[in-house]
Amino acid sequence: MDALISLTHGMAVALQPMNLLFALIGVFLGTAVGVLPGIGPALTVALLLPVTYKLDPAGSLIMFAGIYYGGMYGGSTTAILINTPGESASMATALEGNKMAKAGRGGPALATAAIGSFVAGTIATLGIVFLAPWLVDIALMFGPEDYFALMCVAFITVSATFGASPVRGLTSLFLGLALGLVGIDKLTGQPRLTFGIPELLDGVEVTTLAVGLFAIGEALFIASQRHKGEEKIEPVRGSLWMTKEDWARSWKPWLRGTLFGFPIGALPAGGAEIPTFLSYSTERRLAKHPEDFGKGAIEGVAGPEAANNASAAGTLVPLLTLGLPTSATAAMMLAGFQQYGLNPGPLLFAERPDLVWGLIASLFVANGMLLVLNLPLVGLWVRLLAIPQPWLYAGILAFATMGTIAAKPSVVELIMLGLFGILGFLMRRFDFPIAPVVVGLILGPAAEAQFRRALSISLGDPLILVQSPISATLLAIALLALIAPFVLRHLDRFRAADD
Repeated sequence: MDALISLTHGMAVALQPMNLLFALIGVFLGTAVGVLPGIGPALTVALLLPVTYKLDPAGSLIMFAGIYYGGMYGGSTTAILINTPGESASMATALEGNKMAKAGRGGPALATAAIGSFVAGTIATLGIVFLAPWLVDIALMFGPEDYFALMCVAFITVSATFGASPVRGLTSLFLGLALGLVGIDKLTGQPRLTFGIPELLDGVEVTTLAVGLFAIGEALFIASQRHKGEEKIEPVRGSLWMTKEDWARSWKPWLRGTLFGFPIGALPAGGAEIPTFLSYSTERRLAKHPEDFGKGAIEGVAGPEAANNASAAGTLVPLLTLGLPTSATAAMMLAGFQQYGLNPGPLLFAERPDLVWGLIASLFVANGMLLVLNLPLVGLWVRLLAIPQPWLYAGILAFATMGTIAAKPSVVELIMLGLFGILGFLMRRFDFPIAPVVVGLILGPAAEAQFRRALSISLGDPLILVQSPISATLLAIALLALIAPFVLRHLDRFRAADD
């Protein structure tokens, strides 16, 4: 009941005219960048961080959430029309969606994706409303050692699940942790790794790192690629409306996809790819018309798209209640909180309930806007695909540079932006994940502070880290998450050798 009262107060914040405008801008931009292959919501939020530096925190965060939701939907448009998912979470959608488009049923495919996203997003946001206060109550019982253990779980799971190998993920994480050491030590007041540069005394700016790695690095990487073959865009033929049979075949996959997406998205190592493929395989197994799969089964679009959007809502649960990002976009949103001096977690629910509940309520508004906007504007989204890549990425480079200079006019900051851009390019070139670097920079100082606080309380006894049942359990989970990928890889090799 308290959650519903808080949501009502949050809705009053979300329905303020300026916040409605921010939500509209967010879902519009999110859908646009989701449609464009290679540009995802994480890159867009990274680009906007320096631009929104002096804006209202509530409005900016509402816009970032709208970009996240819109990006999750927009990726389905390219998956259906050109068989190129704008987001990795839309790969499962491409399997049946593009077949439907080739068969002249692109309209119903886009419609079931839009309506499924709305249904799943609404149900999953209700899940946030009722699950978040419960998690906050649990988090309030955490001591410093428990928070440190929780952050270890976040470090390991994010590193192990992003990228081609756990070793590369951990390498990226340690790079981020090293960058987090730059600046003044809060305990001793001594500068660390500043090399005599005054601008580094405040530490590495998260926005500069994010814009450099995501935006500059992506633009340089795309520029380095050879010209690829032209992608054929399937025209949207026939009606956009779904038939009665389409509705009958879609509503159950929408609900099942939501049940897959929300809980898995809320897990530290969840992500959106796992629930979308689980949904696809489940729908294929339960289908009354299994012969349609591989030829354009609407269930194969409805289920994965619902799972996709539900997982996006799920990632906001650990972000808002514990301050833990479980995806690249969530890491960018965490950076957005921190640029306003806000730290997501149980204390934020007590200190700024208007902001937190206004953000949660805005997710309902964003869902409704996405449904109203997307189907009538299909023609616009298709035309976006015709933008030449050189124009697109040249604009990104200019926008990223101007935004960084506007937020912090400094030659050192501009040099760091260029260096991080080159680092981002090299990481993409050699297949190192980028999100763990950002997570390491954001959570590293917080983990260090909690670790040192725990040791101070115990007078230097490291056993305090395993004496609490919560911290001992979380550290065991972190160890298991660290070892599991290596064990599974060796098992696969043994099986291959036996075959």
